Amino acid sequence: MSSAERVREFYRGRTVLITGGASFIGSHLCELLVDAGATVTVADDLSSGRLGHLDSVRGRIRFRQGDLRAPAFTREVVQGQAIVFHLAADHGGRGYIETHPVGCTGNAVVDHIVFAEAGAAGAKKIVFASSACVYPTALQASEADRLLLRESDANYDEQGKAFADGEYGWAKFYGELQLRAVHRQYGTDGVACRIFTAYGERENETHAVIALIAKAAMRLDPYPIWGNGLQTRNFTYVKDTVMGLALAGARLGGFACINVGTSEHHTILDLMEEIFRVADWRPASIARQMDKPTGVKSRAADLTRCRELLDWVPQYSLREGIERTMRWYLESFDARGADGLDDALMERHRGLG
Repeated sequence: MSSAERVREFYRGRTVLITGGASFIGSHLCELLVDAGATVTVADDLSSGRLGHLDSVRGRIRFRQGDLRAPAFTREVVQGQAIVFHLAADHGGRGYIETHPVGCTGNAVVDHIVFAEAGAAGAKKIVFASSACVYPTALQASEADRLLLRESDANYDEQGKAFADGEYGWAKFYGELQLRAVHRQYGTDGVACRIFTAYGERENETHAVIALIAKAAMRLDPYPIWGNGLQTRNFTYVKDTVMGLALAGARLGGFACINVGTSEHHTILDLMEEIFRVADWRPASIARQMDKPTGVKSRAADLTRCRELLDWVPQYSLREGIERTMRWYLESFDARGADGLDDALMERHRGLG
């Protein structure tokens, strides 16, 4: 049975709430689960998500706009939901999370309210969009080592296994601890999916892939990049990200953490080459901006548990994902200037496309 068939078999007829469901990742997850036959409710305050992201399924979902930090609103939307996918968060790319630490730590509040209300309401399972930022930064400090991060590398019970990446990472890590607490108190299954460097259609320029695509669309020359370009990430196409989330929700129980991302290290320079190939354009020179935030040196996922527990690994190559993403971006591209792009790189929801 294929992964898509397993998702349809599990979710058909189930009631599902997606918080942050009008977001980049949330909207793709919504499409997948609606097509699988789930009865889907989306709760989103539209602070970064867009209703337009849900156009393809708008007539087949229940949409509720509201602030999930308000217990009364959250209590209402979790009623009758068998499974809660919790994606709502204050987040953005590296530029945003480095310059908005207060907003990032505030995620602990919305996580607590969603988890506690869902547990008290009798939800069977909560699937939490955690992050690779929970992993100790010391394991990601070398461009040369290219370690694969295992779920056991970040936990709350062993000394030395807690040293997350900035305020955003610590908040996500605490979110996992809160999820485990809800499992212990209410018996709700809790699955923390550690998402790695997702990209794809509907993402905005606060994230590296779309930012670099936008710079190529603008034909910026010199072509500016943050850092030396040797830092690595396991760029994961969004269709793989949401399939991983859905399979984790279908197959895992109790309390569990699992990586959702690829095991392939690609440098920023590798990513640029794919973008230039698809754009059929190459700048004369590269401007390395060494004063910009770049995050850890190297990050990619160990997929051992993914293979064993989900019987699945991501399917899209970087080449295929970039081709799909660039087609979407160039179709909607609004040729504003580089000054507008500089602002967008530091914000949460502003898009040029």
